[in-house]
Amino acid sequence: MEGEIKNLVKVWLSILSSLCYCYFLASKIPKGKRRLLSLLPILFLFTILPFYLTYVFPIGLVALFFSWLGNFKLLLFAFDKGPLSSHPPYSLVHFILIASLPIKIKENKKYPSPQIPQSPQISSPKHPKLPLNWPTKVLLFAILVSAHDHMQFMHQKIVLLLYCCMVYLLIDIIFGISNGLVRSVSEFELESPSNEPYLSTSLQDFWGKRWNLMVTNLLRHTIYKPVRLFSDNLLGSKWAPLAAVLVAFLVSGLMHELLFYYIIRVSPTWEVTWYFLLHGACVVMEFGVKRVFSGKLQLHWAVSALLTVGFVVATAMWLFFPPLLRTGVVQRAIEECKILLYFAKVLLKVKYD
Repeated sequence: MEGEIKNLVKVWLSILSSLCYCYFLASKIPKGKRRLLSLLPILFLFTILPFYLTYVFPIGLVALFFSWLGNFKLLLFAFDKGPLSSHPPYSLVHFILIASLPIKIKENKKYPSPQIPQSPQISSPKHPKLPLNWPTKVLLFAILVSAHDHMQFMHQKIVLLLYCCMVYLLIDIIFGISNGLVRSVSEFELESPSNEPYLSTSLQDFWGKRWNLMVTNLLRHTIYKPVRLFSDNLLGSKWAPLAAVLVAFLVSGLMHELLFYYIIRVSPTWEVTWYFLLHGACVVMEFGVKRVFSGKLQLHWAVSALLTVGFVVATAMWLFFPPLLRTGVVQRAIEECKILLYFAKVLLKVKYD
């Protein structure tokens, strides 16, 4: 544990020095190929940083925040686009926060974002809301972690279903902590990390408008839009969006495959990539069905939500979780969660005693 803490300190010092370089030096280089070349050493460093860690959570956080999201932000920054580009420029502290954390800033007068247009709206039928606030999610996650030792008496399908719930809660908690940290030290208005994905009425609704919105937005600007622009000349405006959707899901799958490799250190089986490719193909099929029926075929929102969430969960059980379960990573992650929850209880006890 002591060695891991030392390595984590070294990793964070490397990250901070790299982001200072990006802020003070790379930002002064004209946008385009020359700035991209100046950022290549940082992109490489962020890619290899997870290999210096051994615990699941530190690896996962560094891999997600920097090897994936951080690198994508820097790629956009090379061309003076994306969340790191602002006119007037951000302060150093704000630049580091935006580069390091999975947050999405709402457009405001002080820091306008003309390079990041609003996400396209996907129509969905009105239905009741069931918001789960952040403390409720923390409580539910703590209950599931505490109950993990008793899951050996449950059916495997039920256990996998609970794992799906834990993944959703954990990601929302981590992203919620990031939002809370930024709000406490800045005046930024931030968008919610997700929007009740358990009420999604279609896969378009789930992936485009409800689940992990910061990652979705980043994929939209780094992958979807460039591919669509390139495909317009080859496929025409009718088919270019579909090709761009498939490529965006493919890249998402490959990046998840890389995250898994960082954590489990086992050659990829490509199941995770197929998971995202399958969903990309199904989203394309949804586009086609909606064009054919033009809104004439409309299921009740409850039926649509059940079918959508059921499909997401069933395919996750089939393709997403097996690589993690085979290597024992889930058990390691649960044990680390128990340690974190224990320290959280100790801190709360000290605070209120």
